[in-house]
Amino acid sequence: MTDPGRHEPALRLTRADLDALPNYVPGRSPADLARELGLPEAIKLASNEVPYGPLPGVVEAVTEAITASHRYPDMGVVALRDALAERYGVDADRIATGCGSVALAEHLVRATCLPGDEVLYSWRSFEAYPIIAATSGATSVRVPNDAGHGHDLAAMAAAVTDRTRMVLVCNPNNPTGTAVRRAELDRFLDAMPDDVLVVIDEAYREFVTDPEVPDGLDYLDRPNVAVLRTLSKAWGLAGLRIGWLVAQPAVASAIRKVATPFSTSTAAQAGALAALTQVSEMERRCALVIAERDRVTEALRKFVPDVPASQANFVWLPLGDRAVAFGKSCEARGVIVRPFPGDGVRVTIGTPAENDAFLAVAETALA
Repeated sequence: MTDPGRHEPALRLTRADLDALPNYVPGRSPADLARELGLPEAIKLASNEVPYGPLPGVVEAVTEAITASHRYPDMGVVALRDALAERYGVDADRIATGCGSVALAEHLVRATCLPGDEVLYSWRSFEAYPIIAATSGATSVRVPNDAGHGHDLAAMAAAVTDRTRMVLVCNPNNPTGTAVRRAELDRFLDAMPDDVLVVIDEAYREFVTDPEVPDGLDYLDRPNVAVLRTLSKAWGLAGLRIGWLVAQPAVASAIRKVATPFSTSTAAQAGALAALTQVSEMERRCALVIAERDRVTEALRKFVPDVPASQANFVWLPLGDRAVAFGKSCEARGVIVRPFPGDGVRVTIGTPAENDAFLAVAETALA
């Protein structure tokens, strides 16, 4: 009999290839940093949240929904899919929902790839892409960003092989904020094989102001295109975790089949339905973010001239090897940003006061 107090060498119970996989890095808790620095509060500009609170009616809808929390949610998410279908002019059978758009991206890989199949994406792009590819046993193919910190679609098209099953186009791109324009996306889609699913990840679509950046929903006549959206950002539901996908009915049906049962919670469905009635307020808040985004970008270019124009609710500082040090300098002054070692720093747009505090810190750190 094994002595329970004796420590035997651990047997491997998980996949060895996951050892090399980086953890997803969430934004640090501002309360923890404030305690550490002895400050009344810290500012979190690391997680691409919108700073203005839930939209009107969301708290009340979620509160009422919680009274039925002893019951399972509607697994078909019928009311929400119908509401999304009406708002965006698509058929409800083309919509699937999930625990954020990242969960839907994971389901897409699961539905399209077998071990050894390839998932292709630009890099640097959304840090979850390598994780969701690896956990499904797929092989990541990373194509370096171009000199302007955006997708090199020509290089991506050239990297497609007969093993490529899915291509992710993050538009606008997280974390750089750059966006693919219509003409280049048209050429790219024309070059894609019919059996390769192209997923246009539009988590930040509501912040786009460039008229040449296309709406992914315009491409739904192409059978091998799927579009990801989220209610976490512009719609203020990050804490409820809800995203949605539009694709051909067969693709959407497959996603609903492989999704974790009941993963779109009752509270999330209720909050989303309430949020979708507040389009004008959502757009007003986005306009505030966009105005601040442009102001912050202009201010940062005094110190980092090649800050790219952003179409999202964050800005990118291409600091290369200085990224981590800059992130630490910001945290030491009570501002949390998101450094990507060796590449750059992503800074979420907050309130004007929060942005002023960040710019003061940035001037000290970068001047």
